[in-house]
Amino acid sequence: MKPALIFQQYIWLINTLRRHGRMTLDELSRRWVEDEVADGNPLSRSSFNRHRDAILDMFGIVIECDTNYRYYIYNPEVLDDDSLERWMLSTLTVGGVLSDSVSLKERIILESVPAGEEFLQTIIRAIKAGKKIMMGYRRFGADSQERIVAPYALKLFHQRWYLLAFTGRHYAIYSLDRMLSVSLTEESFEMPEEFSPQQYFAEYFGVLTDDTPMAHVVVRTYGKTANYFRTLPLHQSQREVATTADYTDFSFDIRPTADFIGELLSFDSGLEVLEPKELRHQFQQQVETMLQRYKTQ
Repeated sequence: MKPALIFQQYIWLINTLRRHGRMTLDELSRRWVEDEVADGNPLSRSSFNRHRDAILDMFGIVIECDTNYRYYIYNPEVLDDDSLERWMLSTLTVGGVLSDSVSLKERIILESVPAGEEFLQTIIRAIKAGKKIMMGYRRFGADSQERIVAPYALKLFHQRWYLLAFTGRHYAIYSLDRMLSVSLTEESFEMPEEFSPQQYFAEYFGVLTDDTPMAHVVVRTYGKTANYFRTLPLHQSQREVATTADYTDFSFDIRPTADFIGELLSFDSGLEVLEPKELRHQFQQQVETMLQRYKTQ
């Protein structure tokens, strides 16, 4: 069987159990046949067990059986919004759907693929092998340079891949679309056991990780803007703190870097910054600057 078809069967099992909860093998098999997952053939116990093991190896998802012989996902938390497993599952699910919809290609409009992906394989090899990389890099408005860094982690943000690396003196963020070349070196490194890339980014939105102080940010949303915040929270600290017929307030405990400010500005008149006063004043200045530009003839 082609790997793509096998992946689609894995995805079907995961999504079916997520959607319907606990199901017996007979119930799974009936729905399997109804959905024509394997050309109408039933789901055998041996196939189910093989798929169950593969799903554990690939996604870290544990499919358990309860005392009533019903199967369920034991650890759904691995599919949290920001997990690699969730991203892989979503990518494979979409890929499977689109592969069955080639005839509609003119009616399915996608965003550009993430930039810099040609260097992903080399960087991932370096991370796995614990080897430093030599890269040619050119920042915007600067000459290209070669540098050797220890690759710690990768992050995807706004259609760009970013590398979190240690230079020997400090942590640095590099955009893969500004890399000119990447190669492995023979120099090994070890990421400190106490270092967590998730924790490193936890106080930030995006990839800018400067020394902006922590702040308790409160924003007021108007109209339908609150729905966007509810369905896709901007940050793990986001809380809905007030709801009225006219507006909804959300709070964040975050370092309000340029990435976060830019995201808030994208909501235009549907959002107002209430706290802290310094950030509200910063927004007022930016709005006034924009207004002056539009007043210019």
